[in-house]
Amino acid sequence: MSIEYAILEWLWEDSSIRVNLPGNEEKLYQGSYMELVELLNRLGKDGWEVCTCTSGSNWILWTLKKT
Repeated sequence: MSIEYAILEWLWEDSSIRVNLPGNEEKLYQGSYMELVELLNRLGKDGWEVCTCTSGSNWILWTLKKT
């Protein structure tokens, strides 16, 4: 079984969302809660699930995995 990992980062004061996927693919989005939920749902439909989360003052970082 192969496992892939990705990173999802949200800077909410800047409304900046970044996704880094395998193969050096980076996607940048603008948005807040609604856009973040939509993105998490799209990633989930593609097989990605959250496996860790950490946060700071205005920042949240999720590690995603796909088997």
